[in-house]
Amino acid sequence: MDLNSWFQKGMTVEEYINSMKRNKVEMLSIYERFTLTENDRSKLAALRQHKIRALVISEDWCGDALLNNPVLLRIAETAGIEVHFLLRDQNLELMDQYLTNGTSRAIPIFIFIDQEGEEVAVWGPRAPKIQELVEKERASLPDKEAADFQEKQLAMYKSLGKRYQTEPDMWQTVAESIISTLLK
Repeated sequence: MDLNSWFQKGMTVEEYINSMKRNKVEMLSIYERFTLTENDRSKLAALRQHKIRALVISEDWCGDALLNNPVLLRIAETAGIEVHFLLRDQNLELMDQYLTNGTSRAIPIFIFIDQEGEEVAVWGPRAPKIQELVEKERASLPDKEAADFQEKQLAMYKSLGKRYQTEPDMWQTVAESIISTLLK
């Protein structure tokens, strides 16, 4: 798979943000309020010399993208990582190479590549601690056959989305997960 070609096909950060129809204000709000710790900034400084790039498979309607993408953008600024976005639903050939658990087109997926286009790391769609939280919330839902399942599921996702936007600890959890993946 020629990841350099996919990267070139991708939208710049500005193009992606300008194309957003959903969650733009919310994503930018996290971006504006999130700052990396001094410790994280010093860890990331060493990455600058490697000239890593990130190919992000995303969609603007995705709650996990709302949380993860602005954190990645702050990391990218500090580490000198050029970021390009591809919309999942228009790029299934690439998406299907990065399925979660081999079956799910869960997003966002961050594919980190070197200058030759070789994959150096992959992250997504969630930080492990966030995944645990989502699984705990899902476990409290009624059976899928229950009359109120969809209503309760929608309420759960709405609640998680609000937490994603208002709890800086979640942003830090995502940052630590991405950084640890980059520094392996």
